[in-house]
Amino acid sequence: MKKEKDERSFWEKLATLIVDKRNLFFLLYGAAMLFSVFASGWVSVNDDLTSYLPEETETRRGLDLMDEEFTTFATARVMVNNITYDQALTLSEDLEKIEGISEVEFDETEGHYRGAAALFDVTFDGEVDDDISLTALNELKEELAPYDLYVSTEVGNNRSDLLAEEMKMIMVVAAVIIVSVLLLTSKTYMEIPVLLLTFIAAAVLNMGTNFFFGEISFISNSVTVVLQLALAIDYAIILCHRYSEERVHMEPREATITALSKAIPEISASSLTTISGLGALMFMQFGIGFDMGRVLIKAIFCSLLSVFTLMPGLLMLFSKGIDKTHHKNFVPSIDGLGRIVIKMQYIVPPIFLILLIVVFKFSSMCPYAYGYTQITSFQKSENTIADDKIKETFGGQNTLAIVIPKGDYDSERALLADIQKHPEVNSALGIANAEAEDDYMLADALTPRKFAEMMDLDVEVAKLLYGAYGIKNEEYGHVIGNLDNYEVPLIDMFLFVHEEADKGYVELDDEMQRDLDDAYEKIDDARKQLQGENYSRLVLDLNLPEEGEETFAFLDVLREDVGRYYDDFLLVGNSTSDFDLSSSFSRDNVMISVLSIVFVILVLLFTFQSVGLPILLILVIQGSVWINFSFPYLMHSNLFFLSYLVVSSIQMGANIDYAIVISNRYMELKKQMPPHKAIILALNQAFPTIITSGSMLAAAGLLIGFMSSDPTVASIGICLGRGTILSIFLVMFVLPEILLLGDKVIERTMFAIKPPELSHEMEGSVRVNGHIRGYVSGTIDAKVQGVIHGEVHAVVDTEGKKEKPKEEPPEEQTEETEREEGQTDENQ
Repeated sequence: MKKEKDERSFWEKLATLIVDKRNLFFLLYGAAMLFSVFASGWVSVNDDLTSYLPEETETRRGLDLMDEEFTTFATARVMVNNITYDQALTLSEDLEKIEGISEVEFDETEGHYRGAAALFDVTFDGEVDDDISLTALNELKEELAPYDLYVSTEVGNNRSDLLAEEMKMIMVVAAVIIVSVLLLTSKTYMEIPVLLLTFIAAAVLNMGTNFFFGEISFISNSVTVVLQLALAIDYAIILCHRYSEERVHMEPREATITALSKAIPEISASSLTTISGLGALMFMQFGIGFDMGRVLIKAIFCSLLSVFTLMPGLLMLFSKGIDKTHHKNFVPSIDGLGRIVIKMQYIVPPIFLILLIVVFKFSSMCPYAYGYTQITSFQKSENTIADDKIKETFGGQNTLAIVIPKGDYDSERALLADIQKHPEVNSALGIANAEAEDDYMLADALTPRKFAEMMDLDVEVAKLLYGAYGIKNEEYGHVIGNLDNYEVPLIDMFLFVHEEADKGYVELDDEMQRDLDDAYEKIDDARKQLQGENYSRLVLDLNLPEEGEETFAFLDVLREDVGRYYDDFLLVGNSTSDFDLSSSFSRDNVMISVLSIVFVILVLLFTFQSVGLPILLILVIQGSVWINFSFPYLMHSNLFFLSYLVVSSIQMGANIDYAIVISNRYMELKKQMPPHKAIILALNQAFPTIITSGSMLAAAGLLIGFMSSDPTVASIGICLGRGTILSIFLVMFVLPEILLLGDKVIERTMFAIKPPELSHEMEGSVRVNGHIRGYVSGTIDAKVQGVIHGEVHAVVDTEGKKEKPKEEPPEEQTEETEREEGQTDENQ
């Protein structure tokens, strides 16, 4: 017997496999989530944004070189309020005795004592991440606990850990808001556990699979979970609604299979715009974009996977509960908005076009910030509060390093003298002007006699040491010739003597050995910070803001100064980092804007098979982007540059889905009814989806913005929340008028060529015998034989004829009937 051919589509076969093998998928997800829970703890989180600078930038090269060549000891600015100078002086001496603190700088100048506040500049024995520095900092805080204390330091200031704690609270609040929204917009209460379990699985999978990247940024690590929920829960809602529609006339298994087979292509197409927008981030020159793009895109794929393979099984598992917990629809009808749209269709689009020109200008004048000093957050960490308080009392601190080739102390000394002449420089320190003993500098070249006087040595002993030094460094001419005039830089000679004493080649009495050891400890610390194997480092304290035109201009002045003495040099600091970021932003801004629009418009072209409609949709969402980033200019507040790059791509990639929902429904409905009635119904049908998805994304962004203490993350959150609200507003109140007004443009730019359908418009009583499709005081698509009383706007394929009732004058009836029959024949 011949086997019957399986006429099911590929999607139906796939959906059947997923539903029937649901227990296997439950098992696989259980194992994957168990692995992900452990793997999430293996993910390395990078707190340093500068590490994502392009490798060719001056700051990145300088930081890498300094890591190899120098030791950068941890520091802290410690302010104590309501204290006398004498008390502060005593405290500075006590603090210097704490193990792990090498130096406490304090004096009676206004830089350290002002009003009743004292500022201690503390240097630790270790670097920022060393345990000795953290232990010393904790002891310092215990020592000063009775006082009004503010400590600003990078020691123990782990951004990723702090953000992780904040995100836990944000997730709790976000979960409450999301469940509340779902309660109002869902059709049955038991949908909610299905949606939440699907999302939790997707989130855990995404966090665990970050392990395969090795390292991610603290920004990606902190915001991805919340953004994943807001961006991807749409997919689960679409499948849930599909299931509800099919369940009306099917059993749970068949309903799930049919719903999934229809939802897979629909959800996949919907996700493409979001993935396209996020994909544009990965082309940024600044590496943080690639990091965020890959983590968020992976989050979308994890969500798609969970919706397609886990959620069908959950729908089957909860099917009885879903059937029993149907409730009243709480989403109101918005017919009134539709009627307003029709009345405003000739007014709103011109106003919107004028607004676009204005906001484009405002957004282009947005004051961007590239560092942390000019941006704030609503929530402040303990370290931020201390930093603000210290800046308010004693001013800020802007440190800059200049890395130059090692060895030419004369050029270094002359360069430091030139730099110190600039009023923008508070101080400049290098080996060449670092003080040693008896007003000698570390780089001063001393003869044996001068060295003997400084060290209280016998001159002959000093000559022997100089001779040994000359032999070791193969400077035989000085050893054989005139040893009395042999000059050696103090730091080099001092380190040589200490090395020889350690080896036992030089014997010193106990007192001199102690003095040598104490001096060596200070000189060695200075050498580690200021002199490496191949390069020296100059450390400048500037009285300029960290960023701005004046600061960036002075960097060029410094480059001219250094260039007179050295061909090979690097400037490194927060100011150079901000300058490099501002330079890369110009390119990244154009790149992100163009690529996100190109990627999205390509998706829309294939989705709608029209040129005009994608352009109209892009125009609306781009308008929301420009309005969003006009706020910083109008509010005179700085915007962190990364917020613009990230949020503009998310707005273009994700928020455009709201416009697609309305446009899709409008394009379908207007085939069956007049455009003005189609837009009213389209708004009504799209409103629940848009308000559900939009409110979640807006809430997620605003929660991050108002509850995160990191200015970078908070700025992204505020912009995302505000941008989503603006997108919803424009899609609901501006896009409908644009669709109505641009209807002819949309139709004339369609790719698909189809034969013209002649529609008939009649009022009164119409006799029809044939197939009618269109609006007849309602929607109809059926074989009709009889008389229609009312308004007709439809395509009619008649089998017989269509005529007006006989009570009309015969002449008019005959003429009308003949004309309509001619149209019908033409249509057929």
